[in-house]
Amino acid sequence: MLAKCARAAVIPVRLPTLISGTLRTALSHALLLSLVVALAGCSWFRDDTVPLEELSANQIYGQGEAFLADGQPLAAASRFNEIERLYPFSPVAKRAIIMSAFSYYRAGAFTQARASAQRFLDLYPADNDAAYAQYLIALSYYDNIVDVGRDQKTTQDALDALNAVVSRYPNSDFARDAQLKIDLTEDHLAGKEMDVGRYYLKRGHYTAAINRFQNVLSIYGQTSHVPEAMHRLVEAYLALGLDAEARDTAAVLGTNFPGSPWYTDSFALLTGEELGEPDDDGGVISSLYRQIILGRWL
Repeated sequence: MLAKCARAAVIPVRLPTLISGTLRTALSHALLLSLVVALAGCSWFRDDTVPLEELSANQIYGQGEAFLADGQPLAAASRFNEIERLYPFSPVAKRAIIMSAFSYYRAGAFTQARASAQRFLDLYPADNDAAYAQYLIALSYYDNIVDVGRDQKTTQDALDALNAVVSRYPNSDFARDAQLKIDLTEDHLAGKEMDVGRYYLKRGHYTAAINRFQNVLSIYGQTSHVPEAMHRLVEAYLALGLDAEARDTAAVLGTNFPGSPWYTDSFALLTGEELGEPDDDGGVISSLYRQIILGRWL
């Protein structure tokens, strides 16, 4: 039996691929599963009493896969890490690094997952699986995004890492999934700006509120928060007596979101005022309207 298992252990194993662009189905790759099943009966495959130094790199790798299949990702990561320690120059060592990152990610040990994935990128920046490693880093941040009432540093880190996937590996499957997550992440960050802006608005800090709402338009102009940001600007401008800016902003809101309840609220605030399209020589909102909505930068 041992000889039979040893022969099976040297079968090359491909890294798990992302099916449908998500890591949750990574271990469903048929080749990986078939190898795990083939090796599951090997005594050394599960026996922790055999010193790792007496096992080959492929045998230790097989143990790591077995732990993953058995729902023990931290134990799997430990095995994959041992391969680099014991066999740093073997072909299996490269696979083991990214499998270590994946195992840590599955365990929810996101800091360790990022460290392993970054190590893979540092050592093999041009490898075919570099996009996979960068995507793991992005997911380790993305899965830790918190509600808008809390600090959003992790959200910004997620956005930066997701943008790195898209910019560095634009033709990969990971880039397509990352772009979807970028949209959601930007919407979340815009929500944070809105949350802070409302806080300032309620307390009469109108200039601070205006800065936050303008950030939504200039930085997150494609998110779902734009109509409310425009309405809140109308409120803040009116509170400061800036009637022209309020009318200008409401006109942009009505032009682009005529059916929005936020436009209805803005119109109610400007009862009796005729709302037209913003003048070409208008203020900041007119400029944003031309640049973001109409695409006119000159």
